[in-house]
Amino acid sequence: MNEYVVGVDMGSTSIKMLAATPDGREVLVVSRRSPWVSLDHGQAEMPAERALSVVRELAHEADAALSRHGAYRVAALGVSGMAEAGVLLDGADRPAAPIMAWFDPRGGAQIQQTPAEFRAEFPGRTGLPVGPLATISKLLYLRDEGIDLRARTFLNVPEYIVRSLGGPRVAEYSLVSRTGMIDQDGSVPWDAALDVLGVGPGVLAERVGAGMPVGLLADERMPQAFQAAALTIAGHDHLVSAVAAGATASDELYDSMGTAEALVRVIDAALPFDARERLAHAGINTVRHVLPGKYVLLAGTKSGLLMRRVLQLIGVADERGRLDLDARVMQLPVRGALADGGLEVTGARNDDGVLKVVANSDGLSPEELFIAALLHGNDMCAELMEVMDREVPAPTSTLLTGGWSKMPSVVRARSLVLPDVSLTSHDEGTAYGAALFAAFAADGGSGDFPAFAASFLAAHSASVAEPAG
Repeated sequence: MNEYVVGVDMGSTSIKMLAATPDGREVLVVSRRSPWVSLDHGQAEMPAERALSVVRELAHEADAALSRHGAYRVAALGVSGMAEAGVLLDGADRPAAPIMAWFDPRGGAQIQQTPAEFRAEFPGRTGLPVGPLATISKLLYLRDEGIDLRARTFLNVPEYIVRSLGGPRVAEYSLVSRTGMIDQDGSVPWDAALDVLGVGPGVLAERVGAGMPVGLLADERMPQAFQAAALTIAGHDHLVSAVAAGATASDELYDSMGTAEALVRVIDAALPFDARERLAHAGINTVRHVLPGKYVLLAGTKSGLLMRRVLQLIGVADERGRLDLDARVMQLPVRGALADGGLEVTGARNDDGVLKVVANSDGLSPEELFIAALLHGNDMCAELMEVMDREVPAPTSTLLTGGWSKMPSVVRARSLVLPDVSLTSHDEGTAYGAALFAAFAADGGSGDFPAFAASFLAAHSASVAEPAG
């Protein structure tokens, strides 16, 4: 009987499921668009049950393909995905509201209305900026909408999927550390945050590390071969994909370019309160890594979201159109042919996300608009890197990945501001990384994870970086 491990990526753009052999050889990938419902003013949400249904649909699609190669069983299933998005569950596991997207601005007003002393302590205590991204802001919004937060538990999307498939209510460190309810000194619930919400510590589930086995799959709507698979939470998607790409050294920058662009720096220990505070004021998170005992600096922008909206604005709706635009952009200078200030794009800050275009020149074109979006993203990256470099040694190399990295014009632009850029050709790094953590869980979830990961990743030649050229 064939045996596989399965990784699930609950992504902002799409939900993916990847099957691999227990030693790391990728077998198949299936995917669906993430079923967001777009609302006014940049809001987006999806019913929690619909997200779970997509996972079940993907499992049956994978089952049909895997069955063609003979009888098989899934030894373990790991789930990674977005942070700062999830569900409030009551005692019967019923969601109190739909999943709000991490980039949804709701909660921004509520967090600003909290006591001044709380907001002053928030950045240094949680390692996060005060703003709408942290989960606490969305919970404050739900409370204002009349939802009683007491006797409910918040689970991030990957944690909710694991719970729904038969696992317990648990919170993985890299995900829960982005809620705004965790004191980074000790990774424990922050009493002041719970007091602001008017809840007890039960609003957060028991904390576990990425790759720890947390139960067995027992969802009758999943295929038979998936039943009794060991379940694990792989953790925050950007960090999981970094591990899958082998970007775990402290002197390497990992740039994951999806809907969000995430600049990831590994650090070996938690930074002190004052350093976390300085970084958070610049929009940079200092939180737990998925790697045991490691922490991470994570600087995010919404450059991918803005570039997507630029493509929509100029009528590029498919891969062919994107490739054609990319080729035309590459015919122009990297900074475009317009005079400085002739065309400007803004809105990529993590606390923004609204595409703004200022046209102050003739000679405009779709290509120049896309270049303006790229250069704005460059400015955001350079600004964030400068702040990080004041707190930790500067990186000597960059590993660039994510959907946007497939466009040469994007790689060319980022090479202006990031050191020694290389690419990873692994198309589904997060899902593959989730499969890696699943394999670790199937092996008992103990032992030397770095050595285990090195062996697993060696089976996939696409995980080796290639020069960006």
